[in-house]
Amino acid sequence: MVKKIAVVVAVLVAGILVYAATRPDTFRVERSTSIKASPEKIFPLINDFHRWEAWSPWEKIDPAVRRSYLGADAGKGAVYIWMGNKDVGQGNMKIIESTPSSNVLIKIDFIKPFEAHNTIEFTLERQGDAAKVTQAMYGPSPFLSRLMGLFCSMDKMVGQKFEEGLAGLKAIAEK
Repeated sequence: MVKKIAVVVAVLVAGILVYAATRPDTFRVERSTSIKASPEKIFPLINDFHRWEAWSPWEKIDPAVRRSYLGADAGKGAVYIWMGNKDVGQGNMKIIESTPSSNVLIKIDFIKPFEAHNTIEFTLERQGDAAKVTQAMYGPSPFLSRLMGLFCSMDKMVGQKFEEGLAGLKAIAEK
């Protein structure tokens, strides 16, 4: 009987591993909102890491997070380094492309609690007296991420934080 249970468990585990291996090897999480402000008013809030503390939900998770800024004050070449608790982890972001009032592209490198290298993109599109602001993160999805994705949704976890951040950005920009 124990042997049959062990075989069933082994088959189930093998099935899960095979299924995880068939999942996409890249991911993309994206959220958008409409903000009643011009792209010119919103853009500086995104393009300057010093201003993220006011709207980014990750800044509120660990009030004692240690921050460093390097490179340019804002725009291309600006770097933000953080070291926080187990929920915030450690990593850095660098603005690699910045097109005034329309696009900010950021390379993000997580060091702890796990290593990952992704891209964050903000796009701003004028819509009459408002702007559609989209935040996306995309990158490779190694096997371990695909396996974890069977049990927890990265789209829901990260997407929820994007929604919170966009709501914070909206509140500041619409003042």
